[in-house]
Amino acid sequence: MDGAAAAAAELREAHRLAGHADRVWALAWNPAPGAGPVLASCGGDKTVRIWKRAPDGAWHCSDVLEDTHNRTVRSCAWSPDGRLLATASFDATTAVWEYNGADFECVATLEGHENEVKSVSWSPSGSLLATCSRDKMAWIWEVQPGNEYECVSVLQGHTQDVKMVQWHPLLDILVSVSYDNTIRVWADDGDDEWHCVQTLTEANSCDDRTLKIWDTSADLSQPKTGEGHESWRHLSTLTGYHDRTIFSAHWSSEDIIASGAGDDAICLFAEEKSSTVEGPSYKLILKKEKAHDMDINCVRWCPQIYHANYEQCHPTKMWNCFLVHYGPTIFTNKLRKMQLASMMTPKYRFIASCSNGSNLGAIKLVYNNGSYKKFMPLQPL
Repeated sequence: MDGAAAAAAELREAHRLAGHADRVWALAWNPAPGAGPVLASCGGDKTVRIWKRAPDGAWHCSDVLEDTHNRTVRSCAWSPDGRLLATASFDATTAVWEYNGADFECVATLEGHENEVKSVSWSPSGSLLATCSRDKMAWIWEVQPGNEYECVSVLQGHTQDVKMVQWHPLLDILVSVSYDNTIRVWADDGDDEWHCVQTLTEANSCDDRTLKIWDTSADLSQPKTGEGHESWRHLSTLTGYHDRTIFSAHWSSEDIIASGAGDDAICLFAEEKSSTVEGPSYKLILKKEKAHDMDINCVRWCPQIYHANYEQCHPTKMWNCFLVHYGPTIFTNKLRKMQLASMMTPKYRFIASCSNGSNLGAIKLVYNNGSYKKFMPLQPL
């Protein structure tokens, strides 16, 4: 992102999606190229809502997934092909939903965790599903024919709640993040046995209000030991920008990091080219104060590119991000940036965000107007 674009960057609200009766915890964009902009949201009202954009630019809730979870739905994730949606709940179960062309059907319910399931994530191939829980464990499930799921590994090692799991976007490497202030990296040893191949301890407290960037170019999916063992390296720390705990961050293919925190603010960062600094250096290009009334629980960039006719008339208010926030940490692969970015289309303009605010259940869609076209605001639903 050049200096002119950074200087012109702004976040402008284009729309609010109202419908949840309690706080919204997580958001997930359907990654399928032909799906159009489809957003899933989940929250404390025990429901999952599917939001779609109509040809005239208006957003509407097309489906409400309910009567399956009996406690808060804490996390949701689409399979890589966009066909399945997994939802993790404080009722200790994970549900898998399939769209049959008319509506969504719950085709599987995964049980086994002793306590609240806090996060769910699909592997890049879609053949594995990871979940994690307050029971200090992460589970790996293998997709079987007939909508069956078999637990192939229970990952133990964390000493506190496991807050999040996330797969590497290209490799069968799983990352788990815990309240024990460690980040564990897991890989299959080739004999269907999963082991922790690295523990990142530089994460510090989840309340340290920092974002950490790591070099993940080492392929830990092929575990090696002894002299010359490769590992992921801490590259830089972004600190002093948020006043309270950072709850979410996401990275766009245009090298813009978006973060949301308990200070009700969203920040955008871009890499700053410098010959005097070793390793990557990032600068704040925008801070949107009071983006929500209260804590910003999740920010996610929309992966689709909108048709020019949409863009000229119908912006949406979304937060655009590519990478996922693990506690206080962001992982990126600077050496494979284009490969990682290939998981999504190359241009990101909109970011979706959700909050605990007084307007419970509201999701904001925000337009990231850097050096891009200026759009007319959307009409309310």
